[in-house]
Amino acid sequence: MGTSHRSGILRRSNDTARLLLTTIMGMVLGYFIGVSFPSVYLSKINLPSSLMTSLDMALNDDPHSSTSRSFPGNLATGSTPLTTKIYVPTNPRGAESLPPGIVVSESDLYLRRLWGDPNEDLERKPKYLVTFTVGFEQMNRIDATMKKFSEDFQILLFHYDGRASDWDQLEWSRRAIHVSAIKQTKWWYAKRFLHPDVVSAYDYIFIWDEDLGVEHFNADKYIQLVKKHGLEISQPGLEPNNGLTWQMTKRSGDREVHKDTEEKPGWCSDPRLPPCAAWVSSQYPPARSKPSHFRFALQPAHEKIGVVDSQWIVHQVIPSLGNQGQTVDGKAPWQGVCTREMQKRMEDFSGSAFYRRQGILFPAVE
Repeated sequence: MGTSHRSGILRRSNDTARLLLTTIMGMVLGYFIGVSFPSVYLSKINLPSSLMTSLDMALNDDPHSSTSRSFPGNLATGSTPLTTKIYVPTNPRGAESLPPGIVVSESDLYLRRLWGDPNEDLERKPKYLVTFTVGFEQMNRIDATMKKFSEDFQILLFHYDGRASDWDQLEWSRRAIHVSAIKQTKWWYAKRFLHPDVVSAYDYIFIWDEDLGVEHFNADKYIQLVKKHGLEISQPGLEPNNGLTWQMTKRSGDREVHKDTEEKPGWCSDPRLPPCAAWVSSQYPPARSKPSHFRFALQPAHEKIGVVDSQWIVHQVIPSLGNQGQTVDGKAPWQGVCTREMQKRMEDFSGSAFYRRQGILFPAVE
């Protein structure tokens, strides 16, 4: 009986030794097989998308996982961090999020050098922006107008005739920014190139036409007046009896600015609402402070919108852009362009949802 017991113990010992030896040999063999093959990337293997999503979620839940990097919140809106995860297995390497500092929330139109320290690019930083939508035929008129604007203004020219390089003969034009698109209006340019995040660096923005008489206008004095009277959207007064439609835009000769007016009977449901107050015409040159106001209506609008009477201009009604049009039904090219633009403006303006909600209905232009 004692011999049988010792024999059973010996067999179990031999089985354990064989199992241990087999395990060690398997580990060694697996190691040599593993190092003998090139690395295989997971992104090269077509795994089911459901499996990849599960893997991502599992890695995300692991606080010690190093497969994702969180970037500072300055690249996103709010506190949600950005990561470098690639959710689609077919995406190439390099599709991760950009590193911090590459994307910024705001920009500007300051001209930069191609060398040196960026902080030393600007000897003088313009405080204001003035834009003109121009054709080459009105170059001399714009040249005279620019004498009314100081070096505090950044100049931006929108060229509707494609002749931007022809303006290089003017010294100030070489310091200006030029954007060219054939046969487009100033509001086409403004909507695409004057985004609030791009022009936020400027205290005031002037969006002007090319056919203006500026003998009685000075830009620096104009800005002094709008600051004095708290105007954040404004326009220069227009010489009376010169093809005007709205009483609000006419210059009053006995004051510096006005913020309201009297219109024709039945036109104003409230004296503090357009077109008797809180409004300037988009047809004539507006000036705006704080570009964020492009996004929403000012409150109270009847106190922050007005016309500067003591710095006034003359609208010379030169249909230069109209000459870029086509003759239709016997009408001159300028008639088709100007009529179409005015009709579209008034349809957009009078039919806007904002004014309808306020109970404001603009009458047709006579």
